[in-house]
Amino acid sequence: MSIQLDSKIPSGPLDQKWTKHKMDSKLINPANKRKFNIIVVGSGLAGGAAAASLAEMGYQVKCFCYQDSPRRAHSIAAQGGINAAKNYQNDGDSVRRLFYDTIKGGDFRAREANVHRLAEVSSSIIDQCVAQGVPFAREYGGLLDNRSFGGAQVSRTFYARGQTGQQLLIGCYQALEKEISKGGVKMYPRTEMLDLVIVDGHAKGIVVRDLKTGAISSHAADAVILASGGYGNVFFLSTNAMGCNVTATWRAARRGALFANPCYTQIHPTCIPVSGEYQSKLTLMSESLRNDGRIWTPKSAQIAEKLRKKQMNPNDVPEAERDYYLERKYPSFGNLAPRDISSRAAKEACDEGRGVAPTGLGVYLDFRDSISRLGEDTIRARYGNLFQMYEKISGENPYQRPMMIYPAVHYTMGGLWVDYNLQSNIPGLHVLGEANFSDHGANRLGASALMQGLADGYFVIPATIANYLVTQKPGSINTSAPEFQQAEQETKARISKLFSIQGTRTVDSFHRELGQIIWDKCGMTRSEEGLKEAIKRIPEIREEFWNNVRIPGAGDGVNAELEKAGRVADFLEFGEVMCYDALDREESCGGHFRTEHQFTEADPEVQQGKTQPGEAKRHDDKFSYVSCWEYKGEGKAPALHKEELIYEETKASIRSYA
Repeated sequence: MSIQLDSKIPSGPLDQKWTKHKMDSKLINPANKRKFNIIVVGSGLAGGAAAASLAEMGYQVKCFCYQDSPRRAHSIAAQGGINAAKNYQNDGDSVRRLFYDTIKGGDFRAREANVHRLAEVSSSIIDQCVAQGVPFAREYGGLLDNRSFGGAQVSRTFYARGQTGQQLLIGCYQALEKEISKGGVKMYPRTEMLDLVIVDGHAKGIVVRDLKTGAISSHAADAVILASGGYGNVFFLSTNAMGCNVTATWRAARRGALFANPCYTQIHPTCIPVSGEYQSKLTLMSESLRNDGRIWTPKSAQIAEKLRKKQMNPNDVPEAERDYYLERKYPSFGNLAPRDISSRAAKEACDEGRGVAPTGLGVYLDFRDSISRLGEDTIRARYGNLFQMYEKISGENPYQRPMMIYPAVHYTMGGLWVDYNLQSNIPGLHVLGEANFSDHGANRLGASALMQGLADGYFVIPATIANYLVTQKPGSINTSAPEFQQAEQETKARISKLFSIQGTRTVDSFHRELGQIIWDKCGMTRSEEGLKEAIKRIPEIREEFWNNVRIPGAGDGVNAELEKAGRVADFLEFGEVMCYDALDREESCGGHFRTEHQFTEADPEVQQGKTQPGEAKRHDDKFSYVSCWEYKGEGKAPALHKEELIYEETKASIRSYA
């Protein structure tokens, strides 16, 4: 299959592209919409919003999720808020400012047109969610409240305490349930997509496994939408739910979909530090805490050592001995510096021996000054559930002692390549939310994930999917097509092969080993040497997996180990592509930090005060493109295709937050 990369970005001024595109897009009359069937994989904010919206428009929708209910989708875990350019605080926000903050936050590695559209529809998302009854925080007079998030100097983040994702998902879930009740959506919970079916070059269905019975079956449709989330669990330890995986998008990649920017992974700066090898996941503490918490470490390694050994109370560290390093390094943004920058700054402090957790990997997030200024009741009202969660996990009261935090894998900016219509290079395959690459560039600003998921589901795909559907005869493909039979047979053969191995190692042991390599070699920092080591080592782990993994039980019923094995097998292929991408991109940008490419004292930009030593050094003349990787077969290196990024409205500049 030849690869055609046409981003389909509309012509005309940037602020008119989306309006023009909607006017130029095809329409399907209501009577004909009922003839089309659409598959949606994933029921989080992107998938749930898409399924509900498309069904309400008249399409027949099948929605699949591996959880026991759409309400269990990982969108529920988002804590801090959702961005929108409402300018309720009258502090200078606008669509243009949200657009620029997002482009800059992504280190000038995102498409201008997609990002501007996201900023445009952001306000409508809030109106939609309020109409659904989402209980956003309100000011004393009843107006919706806002708070700040990293990478912005305005207050544009709408929130519901520390439960914003949960409340948004409940609103989306109610809309979805209404359409299920009306018959427009048929829901398939506890059902996992294991393959994509391509007929005559078009995505026309999926192969799934019923996680209760083990039955393998196929489903055909006129178009397929993937909204299956990100791939952060390739690191094993992440803030993602343990079930989050890359299988849906990687299976599509194996069928020819291009995987874009896989090395762009986000390390969140405010997570509870690792406490031991027994852990299977990490816990996020919302970035919103950085509004009122101050991040610091001791200035001296000697005091840090006493803190690590519990020989000193952090409250007893004198002010003169505290290094509020974000406020020192980035005075304009302070503790609200973007996530990638804040994470590397924490790592730098710990690498200097100033970490305060028992492992040495931890810094303080201190609310002492805010409690003194605002009162404990105010802090409790803003963050009470987050403080409660921290105390349950750590055993320490954050009202009385500083929280301990450290960066952890949280979000993935990479994903399947899509055009302006959110369609991949495979006709008929559309990709939404975190599963695509489209809006965040090399780094996502906080509170923008919920914004993108709901924008894609509620506003973009309902307006763009008809451009593909009008080219198709509804119902022309069904599961009797030989391609479905072949895909089913391949899926069953893969499961049989996994059971036949009967080796000596658990699935988790392979996952943990892979995750450690990815974290060490392709995590917060990367180097040519380390990436080459990973590319050499990952195939060796993969070979051992397929010769020595042990999966107990059988495939004709509930089998959590089988589920994990399939997902880890895909991570073992996908992780290698991540490293190829990071190795190819010989620059530092956003969440991709190559140690060979950072500013030094000798650089003119540092001497002129434009940036600081140790900051990411981009090479716009060579790498201002989207890296799109084509799967070439087992044991073969992937092939790189490029989509050049053209900036007409913004000028790529040194990303300074000082």
